[in-house]
Amino acid sequence: MNAVPPISAASTPSGIRIFVPRDVAALAVGADEVAGAITAQAAALGAAITIVRTGSRGLFWLEPMVEVETAEGRVAYGPVQARDVPALFAAGWLTGGSHPLRIGRPEDHPFLVRQTRLTFARCGIVDPLSVDDYKAAGGYRGLAKAIEIGGAATVEAVTKSGLRGRGGAGFPTGIKWKTVRDAVSDQKYIVCNADEGDSGTFADRMILEGDPFCLIEGMTIAGLAVGATRGYIYSRSEYPHANATMRAALDIARAAGLLGRNILGSDLEFHLELRVGAGAYVCGEETALLESLEGKRGVVRAKPPLPALKGLFGRPTVVNNLLSLATIPVILDLGAQYYADFGMGRSRGTMPIQLAGNVLHGGLFETAFGMTLGEIVMEVGGGTASRRPVRAVQAGGPLGAYLPPSQFDTPYDYEAFAARDALIGHGGLVVFDDTVDMAHMARFAMEFCAEESCGKCTPCRIGSTRGAEVVDRILAGRDVAANIELLEDLCNTMKFGSLCALGGFTPYPVLSAIRHFPEDFHRGRLPAAAE
Repeated sequence: MNAVPPISAASTPSGIRIFVPRDVAALAVGADEVAGAITAQAAALGAAITIVRTGSRGLFWLEPMVEVETAEGRVAYGPVQARDVPALFAAGWLTGGSHPLRIGRPEDHPFLVRQTRLTFARCGIVDPLSVDDYKAAGGYRGLAKAIEIGGAATVEAVTKSGLRGRGGAGFPTGIKWKTVRDAVSDQKYIVCNADEGDSGTFADRMILEGDPFCLIEGMTIAGLAVGATRGYIYSRSEYPHANATMRAALDIARAAGLLGRNILGSDLEFHLELRVGAGAYVCGEETALLESLEGKRGVVRAKPPLPALKGLFGRPTVVNNLLSLATIPVILDLGAQYYADFGMGRSRGTMPIQLAGNVLHGGLFETAFGMTLGEIVMEVGGGTASRRPVRAVQAGGPLGAYLPPSQFDTPYDYEAFAARDALIGHGGLVVFDDTVDMAHMARFAMEFCAEESCGKCTPCRIGSTRGAEVVDRILAGRDVAANIELLEDLCNTMKFGSLCALGGFTPYPVLSAIRHFPEDFHRGRLPAAAE
């Protein structure tokens, strides 16, 4: 899996189509070997088949999940290993035959039945590098609609949809777009933040690998809406397979006249490039990302000016998370009201929730805002993989708060989470069982911040290092009460004094661990003089 194979569009299909994911989650558990075994077995039996490499549907505990196209529709089998292939052929799987690994129609699986797939409607279904597949599944209808109604109406539609930034801040996308549209400049830019650095998150990667034309279309619509002719996708060096697929998709889109000049026969011009960062977590912050795109060290900028007015190369710039931009086509295609009808309160539409950590059914679950945290973790996720009690769930990445089971009644909604001093973030949920030491997790948050800080502001640069030292004293049982008070005061300084969210959000996991799991911090008390 270290070497990234060449990516090319699928050949003309012949015979029965078998769909094998090439998503990294599937590759990690043998999907390439399974594809090879299927090819070899079919050749030995003289069976006419075509293997289509897709993205993943997101049921990671069943990967590699292989689907066979039958007269009754696609039938899934999984998790399939290369050694299972001869028995699958013997069981008649090419016609949907019975076998212990037979799952049935994927759409009937309980994990998928409960979902509302809008952003991820095509993932795991289409060949990610087939424009024909993409268009047959509704692709480019959104862009055609945007061209028909024009830029101002497109911005209005995005505003009315209620779409908010899916990268963590939850800022209304339409307001950001209108600010850039109204700005006067000789050049404007669209920048996609695909620097998915949060632990337990993988939604951006799944789109890059499984439905890249969705992102290309969304960014093209954004360019039309605000008057930008150039865009950049900022991805991670840790995503070699995703980047290879994205580069291939960009080449295919250019060759098909879907990027460049006169897109879809209009006067629309939009050029799009992929840029890969060097692995700095802080470059997930929009201004540090822009610095990196400009070829500089990834250091956070002071705001104002906002990137919407003075962003990439000093020009007005839309900086949106990948999931925000990948959702744009469905909003333009099906309408703002259709999208806004999902969700609750000010949290409209759907969120691709990523279940990870010690969870039985890990994977991607897209649903409308409003399910409770307990429903997601216990019913959808199935509780812990260890089968021990859930003790905590970290929501929103390594800088997100820890929520105990007593707060599992919290609706999955921006405002409901904020009321609990928690973050939705990029949609990641990491589950821990009752063996976790929450004091050590608090220390990890400070250590992580110290490691990833860009160093520009004192509260983040110094506060995180001092924070780890204070937690060490607490863990050693030294003057525990006083050091907890000091740690809380330090968190307050970081939260309100840091230049960006890296230092500003680090207090969330620390303070939530102290608040909900105090017993892990009070294991022993030594007087200050004993230090």
